[in-house]
Amino acid sequence: MTTAAAPSTVDLLFLLNQASHALQTHLTAALAEEEVTPRDHCVLAKAMLGEYTQGQLAAMAALDKTTMVVTLDHLEKAGLAERRPSSTDRRARIVAVTDKGREVVERTRGIVDGTFGETLAHLPEDERAPFVEALTRLVEGPLAAPSHTARPVRRRSAR
Repeated sequence: MTTAAAPSTVDLLFLLNQASHALQTHLTAALAEEEVTPRDHCVLAKAMLGEYTQGQLAAMAALDKTTMVVTLDHLEKAGLAERRPSSTDRRARIVAVTDKGREVVERTRGIVDGTFGETLAHLPEDERAPFVEALTRLVEGPLAAPSHTARPVRRRSAR
């Protein structure tokens, strides 16, 4: 006799999705006055760390190629970033943050940090660092491959 597994009492997918969506919405509103999105800020801040190609930045920001192209097109149009030839590989183009883009990142970094701080302030102080550490272990381990950048799983066709 087999017994069915007990249903899960915690819907982890719902919890993580709800938390992500709510934080994204809150941060989007907080950055609106600066006319950048959380994605814009993320790409600009990561591009400021060194010379990265569009593909490398997409991987660092967990963005698919199409979304990265649209984001960079928007950043270039706004004068915040530009694609330049790489100094080490003439076939590659790196994403460079303009002076205007650097100013935006400096202004928005406080907004982003403040929003994250406000969010974590809802947890007891002694739970904040362990919470962030646990999420980091999950996204560096079993949840490392962002599903939205991979090829979608296809359903089996009905025969």
